[in-house]
Amino acid sequence: MCTIRTSKMNSNRGIEENTLAIIDSFGVKDARDIEDDRLSFLEAVRVTSIVPENGTVPSSKMFEAIFQILRFGTTLELIITSYQLLIELEKRYPRVYLSNSELVVDKEAWSPFSFGSEGAYSDRNSTNGDLDEPLNPNGFSLLTQSIAQAADTGFKLSGIKPLADMFLFQYLIKVLERDFLPRNSVYKESSEWSLLRESLLNTLLSLDGQCIKVDVLQGSRRINYRSLFKDCLSILCKGSHAGFFDIPDGESAAKFSTQASGGVVGPTILSELGKGTVVAVQNLLTSILELEVSKKQADMKGETSRADGVRVPLLDIIVDELTYNKDLISPFLQVFSESQWKLDITLQYFEKYVPKTSLQTRRSNNTPEVSKLDVVLKCFSNVASTRSIVKKINVEVAQLLLAHAFQAYICEKADDSSLVQVCKDISAAFQNLRKIDEDMEMLQIAEEALFTAATILSTK
Repeated sequence: MCTIRTSKMNSNRGIEENTLAIIDSFGVKDARDIEDDRLSFLEAVRVTSIVPENGTVPSSKMFEAIFQILRFGTTLELIITSYQLLIELEKRYPRVYLSNSELVVDKEAWSPFSFGSEGAYSDRNSTNGDLDEPLNPNGFSLLTQSIAQAADTGFKLSGIKPLADMFLFQYLIKVLERDFLPRNSVYKESSEWSLLRESLLNTLLSLDGQCIKVDVLQGSRRINYRSLFKDCLSILCKGSHAGFFDIPDGESAAKFSTQASGGVVGPTILSELGKGTVVAVQNLLTSILELEVSKKQADMKGETSRADGVRVPLLDIIVDELTYNKDLISPFLQVFSESQWKLDITLQYFEKYVPKTSLQTRRSNNTPEVSKLDVVLKCFSNVASTRSIVKKINVEVAQLLLAHAFQAYICEKADDSSLVQVCKDISAAFQNLRKIDEDMEMLQIAEEALFTAATILSTK
């Protein structure tokens, strides 16, 4: 089911040496000359590896050089060009892929992540641009934290670092996805947990999630994957607003783009970069949720061991964060578009407050979410139970959760018989909310849910 092969390094040493020689900056002092050399190097790699039908796979040193240009590029042109090249190389020369339903893993392929033991957990390679090393788990955490902090301040840009961080983050998520998705696909058929245990995503979480003590020059620190997820939620919630950046209107918008990126990128492209980062965060969270489902199945089958560790499920962390900070509920549910997981999240949130129910919101082939949604909606079927729930949350949160749960359910395309009943129940739930709070202001998302329910019922 799984084939392990060595890298297809059909490049000769002459190509590597000649290509890398282009970026040898020894004796070159002019910054513009260094930039031109690096752009020429990137183009040389593209010409030898992407343009020909039988291109040459870049060596690990060449991959690393491109990656370092992305990480520490001094101009936006360098950062964007290196990012685009790495994405093209990912598609052309995948490390993990499916071939005739068989998983093929290139064990010797270069990776932007470093999981080695020697110095792997020092954060120096996250902050020192002189060290040409792949990114370690701590570096990934710091990168995510940096983007979250910039998002919290509206990306008050002073240079290109915030933009470079987002390009780097998007690339790393694509690497994690392209490694994880084919492995998970094969796992669903073979139940071989080792395929997922060795994935980059699981390795990253296993190292990051154990709160490993990290020695640095000024003492020690601990990294925690819960903090990583909180940073992800912060980025997602910022992305729910009209603009990821605080871009002014009118004449000042042009000035903003000049100050932010040397006049290369305008507000529209900045907005697209922000949206791409939000999508990357959502893809990361979705992949982690899928990994945890597979890991739980492996646990039940006795395929895991103590070496696999124990982590608080991401679903629990998300619900906890939304519970303790209700201001996050609306922006998070607005931007998180994966309907199956959105339904799970809203149902697990209700589990804390719905009386005398036992909602297990983990995915299960034997317990469809529609039956769990039915249980929740029944608790809003009369004024007394509705009032009991609203006392524990509030009317606005109840509206948000009901509306988003209904939308997610619709996206899952339930059968017609359950669909009609759910539409009736959602309408009754909002009627009861109105009865206990006559001054209730109907949220737009709630109005949309009621309109959808009424439209469906009118056709049945």
